Amino acid sequence: MKRNCLRLALPKGSLQEATLNLMRRAGFAFSVGDRAYFATCDDPEIEAKIIRAQEIARYVQDGVFDAGLTGLDWVVESGAKVTEVCVLPYSKQSLRPVRWALAVPESSPIRTPADLAGKRIATELVRVTRRYLRRQGVRAEVEFSWGATEAKPPDLADAIVEATETGSSLRANNLRIVETILESSPRLIANRRSWANKWKRRKIEGLAMLLEAAITAEGKVGLKLNVRKRNLPAVLRLLPAITSPTISPLSDATWVALETILDETVVKQIIPDLRRAGAVGIIEYPLNKVIY
Repeated sequence: MKRNCLRLALPKGSLQEATLNLMRRAGFAFSVGDRAYFATCDDPEIEAKIIRAQEIARYVQDGVFDAGLTGLDWVVESGAKVTEVCVLPYSKQSLRPVRWALAVPESSPIRTPADLAGKRIATELVRVTRRYLRRQGVRAEVEFSWGATEAKPPDLADAIVEATETGSSLRANNLRIVETILESSPRLIANRRSWANKWKRRKIEGLAMLLEAAITAEGKVGLKLNVRKRNLPAVLRLLPAITSPTISPLSDATWVALETILDETVVKQIIPDLRRAGAVGIIEYPLNKVIY
């Protein structure tokens, strides 16, 4: 009997390491082969390949893969007809979205999109850039850039549209951002026929839930502590207002155990105050997944 299998595409390049790390925290360990495009998963129901993020949406649309992780930018750029399962706000360096920025040399007279009329723009995001210019009512030449886009102005292009997280690479090349034309974060997308398949949809939904849970857990920790009942109000006042801790009785009826989830940056600030308020046996522990 043929086993059920989900064919999954993972992004190669700048997102590869962050994606594999997210997958690991979600509970899926991948080992990448020597040829760097076969990825073996510890879940026998998943078969994965690592390919360029730019190509994933089209391959998912065509049914080569049942599902894949790629940026919204490449879904929009390709025009692929796929099902967006969930948004996964992570990037190479942080949880912030990637910005596709229209940038020009610092010395350029271009200050607004209207100033691009008749100019040449280099970018890998050609279709999105052309649609942006049409919305602005601007006629300009948009050419595909094969790489090293930041180095093209002013000699090879008047402006560029390039992806950036922090803007540091643009500043390092003496480029100034005129406007952000698109914000993008990774998506888990599915082939529409695969999404209609009961087993595959259940598998994809489970994967989505665990990936979202791993992102939710980012920067959060669990906190356990014991406190006398008479000190409980003082301890609770120290916790953020949005926190709903679990409070459990102990064998000694004058004590309770408290457990909650907090931002890691908050915990380091309040642990000394919790101890002074009467909390003991304070334990901080890391989290892999948080499912609400």
